[in-house]
Amino acid sequence: MKRVFVYVTLLFMSFSTISFSQESVEKPAPPAGNALIGDCYGANVSAGILNKAISVEKLESELKNTKKMEAVAVKGEVINVCEKRGCWITLKTEDGTSFFVKMKDYAFFVPTALKGKNVVLEGSAEKKVTSVEELKHYAKDAKKTKAEIDAIKMPKEEIRFVASAIKVVN
Repeated sequence: MKRVFVYVTLLFMSFSTISFSQESVEKPAPPAGNALIGDCYGANVSAGILNKAISVEKLESELKNTKKMEAVAVKGEVINVCEKRGCWITLKTEDGTSFFVKMKDYAFFVPTALKGKNVVLEGSAEKKVTSVEELKHYAKDAKKTKAEIDAIKMPKEEIRFVASAIKVVN
């Protein structure tokens, strides 16, 4: 009888562990919030950085001369936010291309309400070629149609920004 009790207990514990580990794998939704003016995500934006923030276009022209820029501040309008977790955003550029931003070390996420807001980002930027596989992953996160995802056939050279801080400015 003791042996049956031990086996039943072990069996119960193994099922509990399995269900717990499946729960811990699930990814959280983006944080709630309205992304109001003055809201910060990640680290605090450095003092005085708001006045030094450059446009996406200025960043693009500066990256023609150098491969990577550290401790740079960029301002722009958010046109898309990862709907699964809030782990990336894209900014609008004058020429219609997107400017992709990831959060440093996935240490913070932003609410989907950030879409349409103007922000200042602080972090590092570099020119990078993004693989087809990664582009398709981001398209799925953005809830693109299967046809749009399947149409991605070529890697894309783009500016990649890793934000350590994001502040809503208007």
